[in-house]
Amino acid sequence: MQAGSIESGTSGNGAAKANDSRRRAYGERLARELQEAKRLALEITSALDEGKGFRMAVLDVHEMTLIADYFVIVSGANQRHVKSLADRLTNGPGFVRRPNHVEGYAPGRWILLDYGDVVVHVFQDEERSFYGLERLWGDAPRLEDLGVR
Repeated sequence: MQAGSIESGTSGNGAAKANDSRRRAYGERLARELQEAKRLALEITSALDEGKGFRMAVLDVHEMTLIADYFVIVSGANQRHVKSLADRLTNGPGFVRRPNHVEGYAPGRWILLDYGDVVVHVFQDEERSFYGLERLWGDAPRLEDLGVR
């Protein structure tokens, strides 16, 4: 009976080591995905900056929601400018990659571009003030607060 106990103890340790290995691999994968999302958010902000977007904010929301890892929030001066910023991200000179989904393009007052891990909000100032995403997500660290940008 003791031999059986030793064997089951040994196989138990093997299972624990395998679980630890899987957890470590999962954690490493999540860290890589978060780094990729951050890189995408920074590429997007660069393109928006080149398009003369203003009052840009990048919120790190990955610990607060499953919706996305980062929100990029930017303002345009008017409907044409807001649309041109969105166009820049989808097919213009600052093209990063196609978003999974776009909302609000026709009215051009608040255009949302969903890239999965990064959600971009392109606002006219009136809508940005009204909806107050920075207030709603006020506890989220900003990338510039983390020494990025």
